[in-house]
Amino acid sequence: MYQSNGEAQQKSAAQAAAPYPSATTNGGGQNPIFNGNINGSSTPTEPWSTGLFDCFQDPNNCLITCCCPCVSFGQIAEVVDRGQSSCAMAGITWYALAICHCACLYSCTFRTKLRALYSLQEDPCADCLVHWCCMGCALCQEFRELKIRGVDPSIGWQANVEKWNKSAATTPPTVKPGMTR
Repeated sequence: MYQSNGEAQQKSAAQAAAPYPSATTNGGGQNPIFNGNINGSSTPTEPWSTGLFDCFQDPNNCLITCCCPCVSFGQIAEVVDRGQSSCAMAGITWYALAICHCACLYSCTFRTKLRALYSLQEDPCADCLVHWCCMGCALCQEFRELKIRGVDPSIGWQANVEKWNKSAATTPPTVKPGMTR
């Protein structure tokens, strides 16, 4: 179908505005948020934006994660699952599993989803091992990665979608100069 130059530019500006290009994409092809990894295809992986032990780069999150890791985990899980898991339910589930010393088995699955989402390296070792040995550091790193990529886990999935839609709606289209005489 033919699109005018202005329509195509408005569409590309809206797509560039959000870290999750389509918050409501459900079917009909590959979901753009997974960078081609949805079917297990091999794509180049990127390094994490910050190191595993750079917890103090975000002191507020570091303190929250240290005192109540179920809150940080719940916020990360809600965003990574694109709102299908609520922050409260994910946090409560994590807490219940932590009593049995099995929380790392649950939380490492979200680290794997986050890595697939942004094509991140499995670094410094396997996701389950990272969460088993350094749960707090892993949660802080995941929280920072989302923030660096333009997602604020502390406000939840729905508020992030509204923020992206608002910024996409207010972004003026860029028009390339046409032909001149």
